[in-house]
Amino acid sequence: MIPRIILLTSLATVARASQPGAPAPVAAPMRDLEWGQINFIHTTDIHGWFGGHLQEPQYSADWGDYISFTSHMRQKADEKGVDLLVIDTGDRIEGNGLYDASNPKGKYTYDILSQQALDVLCTGNHELYQEESVDREHNTTVPKFKHSYIASNLDYIEPETGNQIPQAQRYIKFTTKNLGYNVVALGFLFDFDRNANNSVVTPVEEAMKQEWFQNAIREKPDLFLVVGHVGLRMKEFEQIFKVIRDLNWYTPIAFLGGHAHVRDARKFDDNAFAIASGRYFETIGWMSIDGIKKKAGNGPSAEATVSFKRRYIDNNLFGLHHHTGLNETTFPTEHGRNVTALITEGRKALKLDDTFGCAPQDLWMSRAPYPSDSSIFSWLETQVLPKSIANEERKDIPRLAILNTGAIRFDIFKGAFTKDSTYLISPFVSKFNYVADVPYAVASKVIQLLNSGGPVFDGALNIKYLTIPEQMAPSPFYNLASAADDTEDFVTFADAGAAQKPLGGSDSGSGSDEPELIGGYTTRDDLGDDGDDAVHSPIKFYAVPNCIQSKIGFPAPDEGGQAQDPEKVDLVFVDYVQPWVITALKFSGGDYGTDDVKVYTNSTLTDIIAGWVKENWSNDC
Repeated sequence: MIPRIILLTSLATVARASQPGAPAPVAAPMRDLEWGQINFIHTTDIHGWFGGHLQEPQYSADWGDYISFTSHMRQKADEKGVDLLVIDTGDRIEGNGLYDASNPKGKYTYDILSQQALDVLCTGNHELYQEESVDREHNTTVPKFKHSYIASNLDYIEPETGNQIPQAQRYIKFTTKNLGYNVVALGFLFDFDRNANNSVVTPVEEAMKQEWFQNAIREKPDLFLVVGHVGLRMKEFEQIFKVIRDLNWYTPIAFLGGHAHVRDARKFDDNAFAIASGRYFETIGWMSIDGIKKKAGNGPSAEATVSFKRRYIDNNLFGLHHHTGLNETTFPTEHGRNVTALITEGRKALKLDDTFGCAPQDLWMSRAPYPSDSSIFSWLETQVLPKSIANEERKDIPRLAILNTGAIRFDIFKGAFTKDSTYLISPFVSKFNYVADVPYAVASKVIQLLNSGGPVFDGALNIKYLTIPEQMAPSPFYNLASAADDTEDFVTFADAGAAQKPLGGSDSGSGSDEPELIGGYTTRDDLGDDGDDAVHSPIKFYAVPNCIQSKIGFPAPDEGGQAQDPEKVDLVFVDYVQPWVITALKFSGGDYGTDDVKVYTNSTLTDIIAGWVKENWSNDC
């Protein structure tokens, strides 16, 4: 059955988002949520965006609004006599000034997160990059959610004793509130190997051989719930599905994933289904399951017909009011308002709205082709890195500077570039290293190897980990254009009244009573193309390389205008890519190892971008 689409046209009744300065959402045709016996509300890859998107109206609700939303939805579930679970699947840190600008990091966000009543949650890879964040997750988040936090393949190393202990429970069993379904829940991280030394990630296949897992899959529940910081098209969920299904032929299995920063749904079989709910608190995922049959004792799974539904909710008050049937007066709860106030206080204390400069245009990660004047990677390659990557003692030596595209996390919008913007774009603490005096004939081959891969990077050093998350394990429905085959102008976004509004509406002048469709997600997945709650006009996305490279301080062209290559260069790179760079150098004929690597600058990419903006963009917006 085609879901009912509600056309909501009254802009006058659209409430503004809770954070000061956030743009109001724009009206759009809406698809209703479809309820089942068990329903899930899901977030993933929030990366510190608890304040919502202050530059995009369609994602401008904050964590306080989300708390109000889940409170009302729990009440609706009780009224319907069905069950509702609220889930988060990791990467709650790194990517927003509210987390990254504080000292210690997360000074405000850990408390803000804990205000939500999460029924099940797990860890993402970003919680594990730094020893300090591993400690904070173990000592702060895990205790606050001690009954709902699952760490099926993650251990923590105690600093006092050196003992290796589970980060949290390996799995949990519970009975749902209203219908009394027995659920066994597992919580996995993909096979991550860049974690800090005070954590241990056990590969999923190995973890499933352990006694606890073998006991868990023999519990004979009414539903297996597998949450994980795992892309739906990655191998790990496939592995888990096969092992559970071998012993439980018909038991429904619900997977809730993340990591890939996309909206996606995957069907494993008629009784096993997965959903991923985007990134950066843009999306609130909804999944419902109907037709679950309760088990009788410890007998074998009975064949049943189970149906799964999904919806990807744009995180704005317009949609949240619609799905709850409330308005700007009746929607906010006291708890939600208090959390909104906490967020506002944190942003103010961190001075996140302080302006460093005024961006003269939009710069896109993947909504513009690379290379192009509107690509953030072209901007970095041609403007920022050449003026910023310098070592005073070696400033006269030509250099190649390499940056992986995965180091950039978000777009730049025309308008005020703030302290917060620097963390939205690149929150990482990575510095720049270099190998000195590399023959240019060797160094010049590195960028091609990083972007083309091949047998040189077989094994753990997969080049997919260099690029943006959306390209690491893409859905078969995620089609990317390239600059080479692009024959149309890339999509632009009209201003609908806010200073920075890449997904705003525009006035077509058509005189129609229907709201013009605004640019946004038009998701295709294993269930079709009707998953988004708001009906959007499509956005075109473009493929990006794994890495970009700037030539800096090269000799001037000769009298005939011919470019001159230096004999030797310093090969400079963000430290994250060092293992790949060393491997590529060896493959290119350079006899270099980690002992040849030195620090080029102690400035992070965040520092470099902020410094360039202050020097090159005026502060008059």
